Amino acid sequence: MSALSDDWRDGIDEVDAALIDGYQSGFPVEQRPFRVVAEALGIDEDDALDRVRRLREDGIFRRFGPVLNPPVIGSSTLAAVAAPEERFDEVAELINGYRQVNHNYRRAHEWNMWFVVTAGSRETRDRILAEIEERTGCEVLNLPMLTDYYIDLEFPIVNDDRFARESLGATDVSATRISEDATGDLSALEARLLVEIQGGFPLSKTPYRDVADAIDAEVDDVLVAVERLLADGCIKRIGCVVNHIVTGFRNNCMVVWNVPDDELDARGEAVGSLPYVTLCYHRPRRPEQGWEYNLFTMIHGRDADAVDEKIDELAADHLPFDHERLYSTAKLKQTGAQYEELVGSDD
Repeated sequence: MSALSDDWRDGIDEVDAALIDGYQSGFPVEQRPFRVVAEALGIDEDDALDRVRRLREDGIFRRFGPVLNPPVIGSSTLAAVAAPEERFDEVAELINGYRQVNHNYRRAHEWNMWFVVTAGSRETRDRILAEIEERTGCEVLNLPMLTDYYIDLEFPIVNDDRFARESLGATDVSATRISEDATGDLSALEARLLVEIQGGFPLSKTPYRDVADAIDAEVDDVLVAVERLLADGCIKRIGCVVNHIVTGFRNNCMVVWNVPDDELDARGEAVGSLPYVTLCYHRPRRPEQGWEYNLFTMIHGRDADAVDEKIDELAADHLPFDHERLYSTAKLKQTGAQYEELVGSDD
């Protein structure tokens, strides 16, 4: 392990480092999870809990709990508009006013505003896109995810890596088809549970019991429900969600590729397995709107030059196809998906 010399590392010891890099996922699903973690780290339960609390207070962890998966629970899409410069702020304010818009970024491209719409149904999602088009006067590029090859921002950070996962060898991938009509097939208990935990778990020795009490359920039923949601992909992982900006991974680029359709899955799985590729997924072409790209990748790094170098490597060694690099230049909105909208009425 490298010397912990950066400012954010000043108060971190070896146990903190093991907690940060070892428990971004795989947090135990049982009544006393911190006891299990403490035993693995060679500390006591109170110390394990206190360390997570401190790391969250210091901003190294965004939160503790589940990473939910909106495209599996509801109907989600990435959309873009080409907002005129003189109306850019006006268009952004209108789009951000929709509660179903949970991310919005300015990117250096003709399509200069990129946002995510996540709703409880495909019909509601598409109605919102139509409203945005009508109210802004801007054509909307609608690019729902069709295949997830690899999507997760879990990677070691207590190191001197210039780009994410530089110190790892490979990533496990699979081609997972995503339905635009997804609903998650949630029971009433699971729906209440997702709404309760969308912001994270309580930081206590008994987080699952606390959640059970909050939704008036038995803790054993909550544990079973969490395991089911993990198995079905509604929950991607449970652990300590790291703040990548605070820990230095401030540079990223979304790269879009024009991959031959008959090579898409093979290329997507191969690229998704590369450790430096943090996101890899298939979205549709829209040739009628001048959009010929069908594979999206993202690379995160501490070093902007390293990000560009890895994109060059992708193009030279793995994806020898036309592509464009869409750098984000401003964050316009970033919130979690509103799960009340996904599991109930969202009109």
